[in-house]
Amino acid sequence: MTKPIIGIAGSEMIDSGGMFPGYRRSYVNEDYVDSVVKNGGIPFIIPFTENDDIIKSQMEYVQGLILSGGHDVDPHLYGEELSPKIGPIWPERDHFDMLLLKIAEETNKPVLGVCRGAQIINVAHGGSLYQDLSYRPEQTLKHEQGHTPDLPTHKVTIKKNSLLAKTLGKTECMVNSFHHQLIKDVAPDLLEVADASDGVPEGLENKQGTVLAIQWHPEMLHNNPNTKYMNNLFKFVVKNAK
Repeated sequence: MTKPIIGIAGSEMIDSGGMFPGYRRSYVNEDYVDSVVKNGGIPFIIPFTENDDIIKSQMEYVQGLILSGGHDVDPHLYGEELSPKIGPIWPERDHFDMLLLKIAEETNKPVLGVCRGAQIINVAHGGSLYQDLSYRPEQTLKHEQGHTPDLPTHKVTIKKNSLLAKTLGKTECMVNSFHHQLIKDVAPDLLEVADASDGVPEGLENKQGTVLAIQWHPEMLHNNPNTKYMNNLFKFVVKNAK
């Protein structure tokens, strides 16, 4: 039986030194690739491009999609100007990720959004973000741990009978955290199914059962013996790939 091809939305980095300073390189973190391989899929990095026709053609070759982490989402997409504490934005990548998502949803391909990917899913569906956690009026936990990628640092509670709970096999777990932006208003056609203990949304899903959006980084936890169940998120994409 042929294994499904899982596309991982790529980013770009700019060399700051070496032989080619300023040179742009396409990449994703290796943990994404390893997570797909470990759970029965064939990983394909989808390189960033501004050409819509190429993006549409790229999606013809994959059966599932992972939207990876990265830059802050452009606030203009949810009707705000840039606040002082926002990080680097990349509107062209927002367009790239949103078009990948749109095509995946139109063709009923499973989607896993990770961190920025979860925020992109929310904004693409009409939701909004806090541009920095300091702008949230309520008391807020530390959501940007800044060290030890495979160390879970805060608790998440997951709604019973949600797709996310069924996928993970848990209604409560510890997660790692590397985001300074937070989901603010959840998109009207998405379900908020997981929250941190401070009330920050940490997991969303669509009603059709094809999209999972999570604020933490399961690819960094999949080899931790205490969080092996995070592999189930990648199994969700692989098993539901058409």
